[in-house]
Amino acid sequence: DQCSYNNIIKPPPGAEAYIPQRYPDNRIVSSKYTFWNFIPKNLFEQFRRIANFYFLVIFLVQLIIDTPTSPVTSGLPLFFVITVTAIKQGYEDWLRHKADCSINECPVDVVQQGKVVRTQSHKLRVGDIVMVREDETFPCDLILLSSSRHDGTCYVTTTSLDGESSHKTYYAVPDTMAFRTEREVDSLHATIECEQPQPDLYKFVGRINIYKDKEEPVARPLGAENLLLRGATLKNTQHIYAVAVYTGMETKMALNYQSKSQKRSAVEKSMNAFLIVYLCILISKAVINTVLKYAWQWSPDRDEPWYNHRTEIERQRHVVIRAFTDFLAFMVLFNYIIPVSMYVTVEMQKFLGSYFITWDEEMFDEELGEGAQVNTSDLNEELGQVEYVFTDKTGTLTENNMEFIECCVDGNVYIPHAICNGQILNADKNEDLFFRALCLCHTVQVKEEETVDGIKRGIHQGRPTSFYISSSPDEVALVEGMKRLGYTYLRLKDNYMEILNKDDEIERFELLHVLNFDSVRRRMSVIVKTSSGEYLLFCKGADSSIFPRVVSGKLEQVKARVEQNAVEGLRTLCVAYRRLSASEYEQACHHLTEAKLALQDREQRLAQAYDIIERDFVLLGATAVEDRLQEKAADTIESLHKAGMKVWVLTGDKMETAAATCYASKLFRRSTQILELTKKRTEEQSLHDVLFELNRTVLRQRSISGLSVDCLDFGLIIDGATLSAVLKPNQEGAGHGNYREIFLEICRNCSAVLCCRMAPLQKAQIVKLIKASKEHPITLAIGDGANDVSMILEAHVGIGIMGKEGRQAARNSDYAIPKFKHLKKMLLVHGHYYYIRIAELVQYFFYKNVCFIFPQFLYQFFCGFSQQPLYDTAYLTLYNISFTSLPILLYSLVEQHVTMETLKREPSLYRDIAKNSLLRWPVFLYWTCLGVFDAVTFFFGAYFLFDNTTFTSNGQMFGNWTFGTLVFTVLVFTVTLKLALDTHHWTWINHFVIWGSLLFYVIFSLLWGGIIWPFLNYQRMYYVFMQMLSSGPAWLSIILLITVSLLPDVIKKVLCRTMCPTATERAQVGMQQLLCEAEALNCLVTKLESVN
Repeated sequence: DQCSYNNIIKPPPGAEAYIPQRYPDNRIVSSKYTFWNFIPKNLFEQFRRIANFYFLVIFLVQLIIDTPTSPVTSGLPLFFVITVTAIKQGYEDWLRHKADCSINECPVDVVQQGKVVRTQSHKLRVGDIVMVREDETFPCDLILLSSSRHDGTCYVTTTSLDGESSHKTYYAVPDTMAFRTEREVDSLHATIECEQPQPDLYKFVGRINIYKDKEEPVARPLGAENLLLRGATLKNTQHIYAVAVYTGMETKMALNYQSKSQKRSAVEKSMNAFLIVYLCILISKAVINTVLKYAWQWSPDRDEPWYNHRTEIERQRHVVIRAFTDFLAFMVLFNYIIPVSMYVTVEMQKFLGSYFITWDEEMFDEELGEGAQVNTSDLNEELGQVEYVFTDKTGTLTENNMEFIECCVDGNVYIPHAICNGQILNADKNEDLFFRALCLCHTVQVKEEETVDGIKRGIHQGRPTSFYISSSPDEVALVEGMKRLGYTYLRLKDNYMEILNKDDEIERFELLHVLNFDSVRRRMSVIVKTSSGEYLLFCKGADSSIFPRVVSGKLEQVKARVEQNAVEGLRTLCVAYRRLSASEYEQACHHLTEAKLALQDREQRLAQAYDIIERDFVLLGATAVEDRLQEKAADTIESLHKAGMKVWVLTGDKMETAAATCYASKLFRRSTQILELTKKRTEEQSLHDVLFELNRTVLRQRSISGLSVDCLDFGLIIDGATLSAVLKPNQEGAGHGNYREIFLEICRNCSAVLCCRMAPLQKAQIVKLIKASKEHPITLAIGDGANDVSMILEAHVGIGIMGKEGRQAARNSDYAIPKFKHLKKMLLVHGHYYYIRIAELVQYFFYKNVCFIFPQFLYQFFCGFSQQPLYDTAYLTLYNISFTSLPILLYSLVEQHVTMETLKREPSLYRDIAKNSLLRWPVFLYWTCLGVFDAVTFFFGAYFLFDNTTFTSNGQMFGNWTFGTLVFTVLVFTVTLKLALDTHHWTWINHFVIWGSLLFYVIFSLLWGGIIWPFLNYQRMYYVFMQMLSSGPAWLSIILLITVSLLPDVIKKVLCRTMCPTATERAQVGMQQLLCEAEALNCLVTKLESVN
């Protein structure tokens, strides 16, 4: 147990064995690095990347042994990559530090020595008494001692914790609720014993021992209704006094945060896998060449020819050391097959590409005055790979605004807007009762906007100036709807409820009992006593829980209206009443009091008492309330479904509310068969039976739909309590893995899933469960409150909505958007583009490096395996950095294989790139084989073409550098033109970069070989390029080899598009046809105009 002492330095006599405990301070930490550990921790994370570690090893090898190339060729790009990445990650963490600082330095009022002292939030300690004023946020988890309200209650909104914007009531400890001043509160001597910190927001067990004048301490139980949570806000209460029990990282809010771990995209994982393959190719090349070198040098005349005698030291060296040194030298020579510049280019592509989201005007919200934000650019391409979308409901799918639409009384429909000045025509007795029932059967509080005199003045005008707050937004909407229909709820005072009827008369009802709403009964009731002494029980609830208990009333008419409203996605409630005789009332009182005093099974006893009392109803009517969906939310969900994504709604809200929203947002359709996996159902049957029954239903339907055309789609509803049971590690009988697998199997066969009554950590558990399933799908979580942070951090991609519930979600997410509707463009357009761009970038980099290094490997067979480079050092260094880097970088930023409008209009195109389709092994193998084919063409093409024509026009012979330069020229032109063939979206900047790169290569070669550079010891390239260009056959062979190299790729594309085109290729053809038709129309119009 955790035990905190208030105003007691030593434990009181008679207390149980006391072990002093060290409590944390009230500091919140969400950052990853500190000033001291940034460099070592960041370097460790970066060198976990295979490529970075590999280049470090190569760089060290070049420093240690004599290699064919300079250490600068590996060291410089590596240093650049490490520095750029460290700066980027350091900046992101600095922003998190700033956010933490602003939270930790918030001012807090603490009671010390009978006075209120202002201090900073991080200085709070367990046992401090805190004073919180209205609209302030609780700085840590507190036990309520007293309130400015006389009944010792306070009202709180927990929006940033569980997403519910409604007002909840919390209660002060009975023995301390009379303390009104700082001095009285400070005189309190007490100890609090409670459980160790745990993340469940709805659970708390503890007790407070209050010491009064050397008497025995008075012990009082503490529950969740006494605990005010960090992050919640005080409402409709001037101030409260409370004592700190959990602080800092031990508060329930902090325990519900996941730690921010480094997320890696699927593309990066593919890159690492490809890198390992190329590393194996590199090692095998080096091994083959080392073995063949020693086989070649077996005869003495080849081992030490007359023109290359060894030194004495070399002769004495052991053959194994010589062979190992040669192996390392070959590794360094062929090391360019692993593209270090690919990582630089990918980093730049991600960083620069992320600005396209920020600059997107369609994702700018006028109301907020903000556009989309990118908090981490490492996951851009992951937006194009999403298979599961987990979304919050309140404030994400909905606007969190309830509006009363209509009510139906005995088959007559009343719509507030259709009634003039609150007058109801020909209202009969039942209608009066209905309106009174809705004014009385609720737990709404009245917040007075003006003074008491103002209210009295308001009453005389027939319109009190006050507004309503409640734990349920529905109740507020209903009470406000009644106000617009002429019946106004005024206040609850001294247990009397006052309402103003349509004749401007105040009616008073004594409130005797409230039978609170619960999700199993799905209804609530009140028992009131009228001024004439009559006892009435008013009940409102879901149709399924009211209709079976009705004995009279116009059931059929009301039922028809309820069904019609439900089809329109409105939230419906039915209203009924029952008159109680004095003896029936006494009996009801007896049942309720007995149940409330029970210490064991209190909930079950109350449920039994409610069941006895709530029966034999007379049906009055029904209401319809709308929780407005966000603009285009339904359209967005429909598009995501068409794109092949599964959408799950995870909410802390009630099941009925959430289900209504799911219908309205087209997550569930009318044809969807709903499967329930809820606490209510598992109480009737065992969890094991329910799971197996649902699984049978789903599998049976799947086998039928395999034969028939009409496929029935399923929707699953599960609640938090049942989810805990499914995920519980130790289960008797069946292993927990078994339950999980059955649950996942059911989910896989459902088109949509709704999880209600979820604690924040449960949302993360659901995401984790799906992530870990055997398909390993890419997940995306989207939410707007602090209660969504853990799921946002758990998913592969986390998106925060800049909503009404604070900015925690937006701050902890990878991307932030103003509204849910922007998710459509984010995934279907930006995600699609990012993925195809980076997939081409990765494959192209490996391709051009195979083309680059394979001729070098072949060349060793013609130079006695002497590690002689085929290309000049300048070409080796600049190939990836200058000659071929800019065209692919630009392609990966601006390529659009189809237009934005097409991607938005046809969401199904997203399926073409699903499951990392452009980076699968067959595609990778194709690019690698293409690279090998091109390399063989360059090398042997040049070799055979110049086998006989070894003379230029002036009779000079071609040397090895001329041969290497010819191969390199064909190489640079081929790989650049290959990219030009792959480009669909041409702009002036593409033309400038592609043709500019080729021009730069030619100019550089002319300058490099045309001038005697003073800083070079020997100039092997002098006049080589010019000599090559002076030969007619060289020009012819360059053109011929480029054509032969590009031909297979062109043929493959033509055949694939003709024989089996993808949806994307069909869309491209459609676009071209439209463009042709538009041009033809323009020509026709122009001709007609000229004729006229």
